[in-house]
Amino acid sequence: MRKFAFAAALASSTLALAACSGGAEDAAVDTDETAAATDVEAAAETTGVLDASTATAEQLAAVEGVSEELAAAIVAGQPFTDVTAFNALLLETLSAEETAAVLEGVFVPVNLNEATEEQIRLIPGMTDKMVHEFEEYRPYEDMAEFDREIGKYVDEAEVARFRNYVTL
Repeated sequence: MRKFAFAAALASSTLALAACSGGAEDAAVDTDETAAATDVEAAAETTGVLDASTATAEQLAAVEGVSEELAAAIVAGQPFTDVTAFNALLLETLSAEETAAVLEGVFVPVNLNEATEEQIRLIPGMTDKMVHEFEEYRPYEDMAEFDREIGKYVDEAEVARFRNYVTL
């Protein structure tokens, strides 16, 4: 949010300076380029894990372990009913180890309040203890509650990592 506010302030001051110097048209072009660069940076920061149900073939092919053919197969299977369906598709062409590696970067988020144990177990880095903890605190009212409860067992970085794979 701060980046957006900063970019807006920067764009505003660029327009004001350009208007004073008579170069408002040049400033408008600069502002568009600044906004586009800010959007790309914001997308790169929030992209941790792609949603297999909405990612494009180009995005998928950029993930390590995803060939162009697999990316096309993933897009053809969209939207996925859940992560187990996506996992099954991956296992048609990849080994279990290769599938696990792809799931780190491409996933179908699991609903914390409705996910089966099998779906929760597919979350990369999930342990038996964490499966139990995810299930124990149901129903989650919001993601802040998830952060608090799961944060009792793992550090903030791990909670943030888990958030890439879950939804409400």
